Amino acid sequence: MTEASAVLARVTGLTHRYGELAAIDSIDLEIPAGCMVGFIGPDGVGKSSLLGLLAGIRKIQTGSITLLGDDLRKAHHRRMLCQRIAYMPQGLGRNLYMTLSVFENIDFFGRLFGQSREERERHIRELLDATGLAPFANRPAGKLSGGMKQKLGLCCALIHTPDVLILDEPTTGVDPLSRRQFWEILLKLKTEGVTIIVSTPYMDEVARADRACFVFRGEKLAEGVPADLPRLFEGTLYYFDGPPTMETIDCLNQLEKIRARRFGGGVHVYLERGIALDNVTPALLKAGFDLKNFNPIKPDLEDCFIQLMEES
Repeated sequence: MTEASAVLARVTGLTHRYGELAAIDSIDLEIPAGCMVGFIGPDGVGKSSLLGLLAGIRKIQTGSITLLGDDLRKAHHRRMLCQRIAYMPQGLGRNLYMTLSVFENIDFFGRLFGQSREERERHIRELLDATGLAPFANRPAGKLSGGMKQKLGLCCALIHTPDVLILDEPTTGVDPLSRRQFWEILLKLKTEGVTIIVSTPYMDEVARADRACFVFRGEKLAEGVPADLPRLFEGTLYYFDGPPTMETIDCLNQLEKIRARRFGGGVHVYLERGIALDNVTPALLKAGFDLKNFNPIKPDLEDCFIQLMEES
C-alpha cells in the first residue's frame, strides 16, 4: 500500500456525550493519508467534538480512534503525536497571545517544541513569507485583522512541520479575500504531503477537499468525493425563475409533494421521489404559477446535504 492510499485515521463506533446530549453518535470513518478531508454541518452538530477527539485533546468515551498507526486511548501514543500533528481550535486567534508580536508568537511555539534558535528563525522566516505576514512581524497579535490572526495561528500550528493539520472552522468570521488566501495556503500544504482535516460551514470550501463528510446531529450523513456526493440526491430538482420572495416560497411549500428553499438569489424546488412536474402541474397552476418559470437543474452538494438533513 502506498503512503497516499494508506489509512491515516480509523474511527470506529465513536460516541461522545455531554450529559444526555450525544454530540457524536456512533460514527465510523476512515481518513486516507496525504489528502484533505472536509467536515461540514451547521453549528452545534458535533464537528468540534470530533476534531478535538481526533487531535487527542478530548478523552474518548465510547468507540476507538486509530491515528498514525496506534490507539489514541494510549497516553504514550498521544504524547508521541504531539510532534506529528497540529491542532488549530475554532475562534479568531484562539491559540495566540495578543500582547506578543507576530514573530514572538511563532517563536514561542517553536520553543515549546524544543527547536534551536537558528531552526526557529529559519522556519519563522519561511512561514511569514508563505503567509504574507513578513511586513507585520513586529505587530502585536491583538492589532491584527481577523484574517491575519488566522494566518498567524496557522503559522504557530506549522512551526514544527507536522504531518497532520487539524483545523476547526479556520475561516469563520474572516473576510472573503483572507478566506481565499488561507485556502490557497492549505492547498499548497497538501501538495507538500501534509494531511489536512478541516471543518467548515461553507459548502464552497468543502467542495475543494479530496473527501467530504456531512455531519448532522452527531451523525455522519454521507461521506465521499465531493463531486460524487450529489448523486445521492433522490427526486427531481427545479430552479424557479421568478421572484424569490418568502411569500413565493411559503406558497410552494404549502403544495403537496413539493419543497422549496431560497438558494442564493433564487429558489430551488424539490419534487419528491417518483414525482414529475406533470404530477404537480394542476396544483401549481391553481396556485397561480407559470410552468415556464420551472427549469430542471442538476443537484449540487448543498442540495444533497439539505435533503439528507431533512430526512435524518
